[in-house]
Amino acid sequence: MKKIFDAMPLTSYLKEYAAQGTLRAHMPGHKGRSLPELSPPQDAYAWDITEISGADSLFEADGILLAAERRTAAVYGSPACCWSAGGSTLCIQAMLARMRMQNRTVIAARTVHRAFLNACILLGLEVHWVFPRSGGVISGEYAPEDFAQALHAVRGAGKSACVYVTSPDYLGSQHDIAELARLCHAQDAPLLVDNAHGAHLPFLPENRHPMALGADYCCDSAHKMLPALTGAAILHCRSEQEARELKCSMQMFGSTSPSYLIMQSLESCTAYLEQCGREAVSLCAERAGVLRRKLAGKYRFIGTEPLHLTIAADGHDLAAQLRQCGVECEYEDAGFLVLLLSPVMTEEEFAALFRALERCTPSAPVPAPELPPPMQQAYSMRTAALSGWETVKLSQAEGRICGPVQVPCPPAVPIAVSGERLTKPWLTLMEHYGLGEIAVMVQA
Repeated sequence: MKKIFDAMPLTSYLKEYAAQGTLRAHMPGHKGRSLPELSPPQDAYAWDITEISGADSLFEADGILLAAERRTAAVYGSPACCWSAGGSTLCIQAMLARMRMQNRTVIAARTVHRAFLNACILLGLEVHWVFPRSGGVISGEYAPEDFAQALHAVRGAGKSACVYVTSPDYLGSQHDIAELARLCHAQDAPLLVDNAHGAHLPFLPENRHPMALGADYCCDSAHKMLPALTGAAILHCRSEQEARELKCSMQMFGSTSPSYLIMQSLESCTAYLEQCGREAVSLCAERAGVLRRKLAGKYRFIGTEPLHLTIAADGHDLAAQLRQCGVECEYEDAGFLVLLLSPVMTEEEFAALFRALERCTPSAPVPAPELPPPMQQAYSMRTAALSGWETVKLSQAEGRICGPVQVPCPPAVPIAVSGERLTKPWLTLMEHYGLGEIAVMVQA
């Protein structure tokens, strides 16, 4: 049997990690535990089916899956929603396909996930970037008036627009969604929110979910912060008619055989939220607040989202220390470390996390270079990403045109965008984040 596992490195890794008892301060939000009486039996293969008689069909749902989606929408207080077994990526593709059908220019905050970029490339969407006033490429502070200015510029050019933001972002910073919604609706522009890291927001003492604050479309990755399997996501919208139209877009990108195990985990997660969501999420936020206060003299915490425990420090060094204490983080770089919390975490796990952080000694963060002036968009994103390309060292890339974006996940936030002419300051920024090479167009 050992020889079999030696030839299966993924299986071996998963088996070993599950047996270690590591405190999982990373996604998915189930933290390695199933929900009692709500999850598949140990032999999950028995529950793994496709669209057989009676099982409904996700993209044409009119039976048990439609009823389950309506239940999820009711729990969230949304007019309607669509389930996704393809993560928030599929939801983002569907939202943007709807904007393409309406011939809208997308005004987007620069700190986007690569799923947004790839969807725009596939759909041939024009993007007008809004850069943060402060912060960096992963997380930044934005001014609503910059989006208002962009909306006026696009409308002044005789085009329709929409606004797209990521909130919360990877470090837990949030946009003023209510103000953005007000600005958008005054200009007849839909507001789209990548809320992948915020599926728990309706269940905090103050409902901060984007749909409650005025967003028109919003995607949640249930698996990031809640007890659902990886790939479980929800696309919220303003009516059941819109949900049916979004399903048509989802089937253009999604598998014709979405995982019933993932969908079952969404149903289980919905039931969990119905039964104890507000109590569990609020308690988790309260425990996180206590932890922050106790450690405030030792660590500098940033971000406004309570279940993101983001520390300004040399993340690589701190992550190594935490691993010695049996804690695995979500993200680390030279300036930050991110620990993701979940309502299923026990009081004992919070105590263990506190002891581990108390034992560690943070080193000063290595600050990222300030954001340089924007680069020139020499080619459309679609042209650059779908043309011939080659990989070159960053030292050889100045003046070349960025091809398909290749950034690691996490955090999967592009630094340069396809079609931009690369400048030395932006290449220096890439070096700070540990990149050594970049894909560039062959002919440019």
